[in-house]
Amino acid sequence: MKKGIHPEYKEVVFWDTSSDHKFISRSTQAPKETIKMEDGKEYPVIKVEVSSASHPFFTGKKLFVDTAGRVEKFKNKYQKKA
Repeated sequence: MKKGIHPEYKEVVFWDTSSDHKFISRSTQAPKETIKMEDGKEYPVIKVEVSSASHPFFTGKKLFVDTAGRVEKFKNKYQKKA
């Protein structure tokens, strides 16, 4: 692999805001916010709306999780920029 062309791969906390579940994993994203975990270390935090702790497939609950409308979210993501 070439040196200097790959992003830094470091530990971050993923925080499921709908169930308040936090877990440490690794990512190349560099968020600005940080959070202090139980181990006493401070980690960058990435907030997500759905994870295995809140997704109906993994929880077995029929829960409709749609914080932003699906159509509006799609339009915002793929609309032509003028």
